[in-house]
Amino acid sequence: MRDDRDTSGGRGAGSDLAAQFESLRPQLTRVAYGILGSVAEAEDAVQEAWLRLGRTDAAEIEDLRAWLTTVVGRLALDALGSARRRRESYVGEWLPEPLVEEYGAEENPTLDESVSTALLVVLERLSPAERTAFLLHDVFDLPFEKVAAVVGRSPAAVRQLASRARGHVEAGKPRFPADRGEEERIVAAFATAWQEGDHEALLGLLDPDAIMRSDGGGRVPAAGKALLGAERIARALASFAHSAERRGEEPRARFARVNGGAGLVVHDRYSTSVVSLTIDAGRIAAVDIVRNPEKLRGLTEEPA
Repeated sequence: MRDDRDTSGGRGAGSDLAAQFESLRPQLTRVAYGILGSVAEAEDAVQEAWLRLGRTDAAEIEDLRAWLTTVVGRLALDALGSARRRRESYVGEWLPEPLVEEYGAEENPTLDESVSTALLVVLERLSPAERTAFLLHDVFDLPFEKVAAVVGRSPAAVRQLASRARGHVEAGKPRFPADRGEEERIVAAFATAWQEGDHEALLGLLDPDAIMRSDGGGRVPAAGKALLGAERIARALASFAHSAERRGEEPRARFARVNGGAGLVVHDRYSTSVVSLTIDAGRIAAVDIVRNPEKLRGLTEEPA
């Protein structure tokens, strides 16, 4: 029986498909990360999508970006169920794994507000279907018809899911977000006030109704519950700085882009922390600190 396949052309086509996939990988990873809040789990979903693409006739795919986004979305949604069950036994506050870029990369950042800490914290309050519908449609522009295939609902139902999610997201977003210059100024002032244990300076930077969450995962010390109010937060941060000073330690903070926004990477003798600040109307509305070393692989040493 004659074989009409052109093996050299096949290799060329496969190479072209691989190149297209690699060009889409950053966005696909953001899709999965937005749903899961975990880099490793997001990368697993994207890799599985690549394997499924290899088992599919690429000639039948009309829009590769939409096809891959749909597959990654479905894989991430499936994984989210087991991830949420694990989080039910998580010790203390759970925060998404931070995505950190050094400030030397700010001229060509790969992260944006689609993965901001503030957005991911709000998304944690949504049902898996609401979260997925909002991210795939509102953030990553997937048509409702394709989102429906991911979440197993009708397009009309998906519209309602996205609408409900949109309302929660809008309510949780800063009303008057800082521009980049103001953001960097406030982060710098916060770092100085924290390192010096300056209670009054911290109070001046924090919104009266600010919230601070700290994720140690039961592996390093962290507040078991969120702290509410500028006074409690300022007192806790100043106390931490004074305790470090009495022990003869000097925590070192450096600027970084955390989930697309200005933040800090803080090292002390025993641990590393990543700090993300949400700024609204010139004040810090939320302080999110990830200390769980399982979520900070690769950040245990300061860069040379």
